[in-house]
Amino acid sequence: MRILGIESSCDETAAAVVEDGVKILSSEVASQVEIHHRYGGVVPELASRHHVEAICPMVEAALAACGMEAGDLDAVAVTQGPGLVGALLVGFGFARACAFGLNIPCVGVHHLLGHIHSVFLEPEKTPPVYPFVALVVSGGHTGLYHVPDALTLELLGQTRDDAAGEAYDKIAKIMGLGYPGGPVIDAMAAEGEGGRVFFPRAFLDKDGLDFSFSGLKSAVARFLSEDGGKTSRADIAAAFQDAVVDVLVSKAFLAVEKMGCRDLAIVGGVAANRGLKKKAAQEADMRGIRLHMPSPFLCGDNAAMIAAAGYHYLQAGKVLGLDADVFSRATDPGRVAVRHR
Repeated sequence: MRILGIESSCDETAAAVVEDGVKILSSEVASQVEIHHRYGGVVPELASRHHVEAICPMVEAALAACGMEAGDLDAVAVTQGPGLVGALLVGFGFARACAFGLNIPCVGVHHLLGHIHSVFLEPEKTPPVYPFVALVVSGGHTGLYHVPDALTLELLGQTRDDAAGEAYDKIAKIMGLGYPGGPVIDAMAAEGEGGRVFFPRAFLDKDGLDFSFSGLKSAVARFLSEDGGKTSRADIAAAFQDAVVDVLVSKAFLAVEKMGCRDLAIVGGVAANRGLKKKAAQEADMRGIRLHMPSPFLCGDNAAMIAAAGYHYLQAGKVLGLDADVFSRATDPGRVAVRHR
């Protein structure tokens, strides 16, 4: 089954063709980083307008890259939410029109479930075994989920304020490093020594699985204002990253322990962070847990992961009806995939 995936939940316009939910035939992404860089973050109206410009070229490029025509497709899968509503509507409307014109089914995929299916798209890596725990960590989301099957996410804990990637972007903005902040701070942290500065770890309830990063953000901002440039910015970046990574890894493995699982998947844009990869790998080796983290090209928003998840929606008969609409929040009542455990 060859599925066209479409993703437009934030500031990447992506299209991909995936076979049987596991084999990437093509994957194309149009980034808007240069457009939003000057504003220090994503401007929703601009994102929507540029999705309109990029959606057709991206789909054409994805089909051309694997030598297919639209008539060769068996189905279309599209991000239904969560995300920026205006941005989502561009991909959602295009996907439904495309499927209608080709007389093939269309499925709406939960964006977070798509990220989790990214770990099933690399045949050279052993995929996780259900049930497993997943940490979804990005600029818009930070949450822990129990994943009992291909279509279900049981929420274990989530951020009470900023997402981890959002904290990276805000600190980068305060430090004058531009947007997006994650890759810049990660690179800078590799040149510094985190032990020269200490920032607080917001563990909240030690036995709980919720996160909080706003206090850390405030602590770093206060330190920068009081330090007067005496401390190396690389050391500050390293200390900040250590504080974020310590909490993410601690909570993730606590969730694995609580759920009695042997597999942990860490997915989303921040999963490309080298500090997080190193710390998580060390902890997994020590505990005997199987760790699954996608390659960098699958960490950020992409359409291959949407098509991969869409395969399972199709197998379950979850085809979009005529009254279907997008949604903005990850845990909107009545929406697919996510439920509280």
